[in-house]
Formats: sequence, C-alpha cells, structure tokens
Amino acid sequence: MEYKSVSRLVYLAAGLFLAIWFLQQVIDVILLLFFAIVITIVLNAPVTWLQQKKKLSRTAASLLVFFGVMAVFALIGWMVIPKIVTQVKLLIDQLPDYLGRLNQRFTHWIGEHGAENGEIPKSVTPGVDSLPPLINRIGEYSLAIFANVLKVIFFFCLVIYMLINPKPLLEMYLSCFTDAKKEKAADAFAYASKMTIGWMWSNVVAGAIRATIVWFFLYFMDIPGVWVWAGVTFFAELIPKIGFYIMAVPPILVAFSISPTTALWVALFYIALDEIIGDFVIPRIRSKTMKIHPVSILVMLLAMTAAFGVMGAFIATPLVAFIKAYYETFYQRKTRADNIEENIDRMLSRKMKD
Repeated sequence: MEYKSVSRLVYLAAGLFLAIWFLQQVIDVILLLFFAIVITIVLNAPVTWLQQKKKLSRTAASLLVFFGVMAVFALIGWMVIPKIVTQVKLLIDQLPDYLGRLNQRFTHWIGEHGAENGEIPKSVTPGVDSLPPLINRIGEYSLAIFANVLKVIFFFCLVIYMLINPKPLLEMYLSCFTDAKKEKAADAFAYASKMTIGWMWSNVVAGAIRATIVWFFLYFMDIPGVWVWAGVTFFAELIPKIGFYIMAVPPILVAFSISPTTALWVALFYIALDEIIGDFVIPRIRSKTMKIHPVSILVMLLAMTAAFGVMGAFIATPLVAFIKAYYETFYQRKTRADNIEENIDRMLSRKMKD
C-alpha cells in the first residue's frame, strides 16, 4: 500500500514537472494567443455592425474589416515609415556626437570637469567606439528576424481565423462551465470584451492626439528626429504609466545635447502633456467602459513586464479587464451601496464599529 502511494506521488511529481516545463516552453505562444484574442475582440465590433446594419455575411464582413485595417496601416506606413527610417539613420550617424556632447554637458553640470583637455571621458568612449561594429553585426541576426516574421504571420492567421468563424471557439469556451454557470460565463466574456474595446480605442485616440502634439512641439523646438519621437509616442500609449518615460526620455536627452534650456522646455512639455492627456482625456474616454483603478493596472503592468517583457506589458491592461470582469460576474457579492460607503468612511477615518 505504501509502495503504491509512493509511486503515485512520484508520477504526480513527474507529471507536474513536465507540465511546468511544457508551460515554460510555450508561454510565448500563450501570450501571443491572448493578444490575438484581444485584437479579435476589437475587430469583432465593426464586423458585427456590418452584419447587423449592412446585412453582410460573417466571412465577407470579417475580410472587409481585416484587410481594411491592414490597408489603413499600410497607407500610414507608406506615408510615415520612410521619414522615420531616414531620421533613424540620421540619429544613428549623429549618435557619437550626441553622446560626446551629453557627456560634456553632464560633467559640466555636476561640476566634475573629468577631462581637462576637453576629451570625452573613457567611460563613454568604449560605447562610441563599439557602435559601428555593433551596427555591422546586425546582419548576423537574420535568423531571429525570420523567426519573428513567422510569428507575425502566425498571429495574423490566428486573428483572421478567429474573426471569420468564432462560434466553435465560443462553444468550446462555454463547454468548460456547468449549465448553471454558462450564462455568467457569457456575461463575463461580454463585459471583458466591452472593456477591451474601450481600452484599445482610447489608446488609439489618445496616442494619435499625443503624437500630433509632440510632432508640432518638437518641430517648433528644432529637435532632430521628430517623426521618430512622434511614432514612439503613439505606440507608448499601449503601455500605461511606463510608456510616458519610454516616449519622453530619449528626446529629452537629445534636447540636452543641444542645450540644458531646451531639455528643460522639452521635459516640461512632456510632463504637461502627460498630465493633460492622462488626467483629463483618457479617463473620460475609458470611464464608460473600463472603470479600473490605476493601482490595479500598474501592479499588473509591473508584474507582467518583469515576467514576460514587452509582450507582458502590452497585454497587462486587457488582462486586468478580463480578471475584473470574471471576478465581478462570478465572485463579487452584491452589497448595498450605502453599506460600502459607510465601511469605506470608517476605514479612512480609522473608526471601529460599536
């Protein structure tokens, strides 16, 4: 009897180990699948509209929406990407000069005149000297680029297949629940879909507003690479809170290589822009769909970024939306609003109930 118990424990431990190992190997695929589900949910909104209002078939509506979105992005890329590529090359060519001027200004600013003869300190020189070999070695990563291209193709195939024929997948999803909970499962998915669509469109609107304002301001300030920084600003909106530092720090450093005063104006501009867009525009856009506390988003963002890198940062907010939707639908108890307010007031004022 003891032998059988020990054998079962060994088999269980081995199975658990294999499951963890397999999950670790395919975690990138799982994250990519979840992101594909998020994009499919977003594209499903115009598809269902075309079905209901224009009486198109599901396949025709899906193909029209999918390739319409692709055409829009291709048009934007055709107009913008050549300018971005040109300015990226220019920035790379001027990077040693930027690093040298940054080093001189930083050492002068903090009062450490490290190089009396005006030469660039040795701490910066290796990075500058190693830049051309680093650029020349880019060709060595062709295999990795090819693998990423295959992932992109796989991602688009997932989206288009799920968009054209989602019913079997939704039936499989509902089959995971008992008959008593199928209705709640449908409500939770619908609620999460609504929040996800609100998240995506708020990012698109806010990102476009920020990118346009950034382009005009940096162009007026004569900062090199305005198309690059505007493009970074648009996509940084997908990473809440941390995205501000991603989009603001590089142009501030470039501005600092021009003059400290210019850098100060650029930094103040980004802070003011983040406050206006982040505190007034985005909350109004998201208030009707998400209603998620910023602390929840920030904690999930930090955790997912630490665990899975850039992909984790992209899916952090929609993941919070799904968790919130399922928690509120399945587990949150219905409590009277006046009792909730009373308990919150007691917690804030540190009063115990008699």
